[in-house]
Amino acid sequence: MTDQPDRIVLGLTGASGAAYGIRLAQVLLHAGTELHLVASSAAFQVMARELGSVTAAPQTRQDWWLDTIENSLTRGHCHNWDVTPLDPNTSRSGQLRVWELNNFSAGIASGSFMTQGMVLCPCSMGTLASIANGASSNVIHRAADVHLKERRPLIIVPRETPLSPIQLQNMLTLSQAGATVMPSMPGYYHQPESIGALIDFIVARICDHLHIPHTLSMRWGEGEAAE
Repeated sequence: MTDQPDRIVLGLTGASGAAYGIRLAQVLLHAGTELHLVASSAAFQVMARELGSVTAAPQTRQDWWLDTIENSLTRGHCHNWDVTPLDPNTSRSGQLRVWELNNFSAGIASGSFMTQGMVLCPCSMGTLASIANGASSNVIHRAADVHLKERRPLIIVPRETPLSPIQLQNMLTLSQAGATVMPSMPGYYHQPESIGALIDFIVARICDHLHIPHTLSMRWGEGEAAE
């Protein structure tokens, strides 16, 4: 089984920060992972507003998603973000599988479907609350619940400010249940000169926790990009 690609689940929800999720998908596919993606209807609304070139209507077509993942961060106003192109010489050509939000027959809804982890990026407060309270009302919630019960890595990337006591308690609940809560709060010690560098800082931290190699961002104490 060692020659099998890493299998990662990515849930996109309706929090601000759609670029984090799209860039993460791009990096994971570039690294050769088998990426299982599912998006909420609110995620498409946020993507349309923040990325500009993306439709607000839910899509499950693989070709639509591949084009969005590869190109949406370089179109329209995103072109000014200076997102660094990934080196084609190191690409391992991953596989993409897109699931419908309410398809509870999806493999990712079962604990017998083996994965190396799941990321919710960005994670809305509503999604966070549903998972923290065990309300599996869609496949994103159910897949996250599966990762908790199977003791597999679950990374939650919330984007909200300020935070209410209810939201903080939900984050604590998930952390105590075994999830990693990683707010999309980029550092500045790498002296970023673009929005793309700030996006990559968060994506790099997510990849570290998934044990996915990357060269996205300089590490603290190192003068060169991470390897």
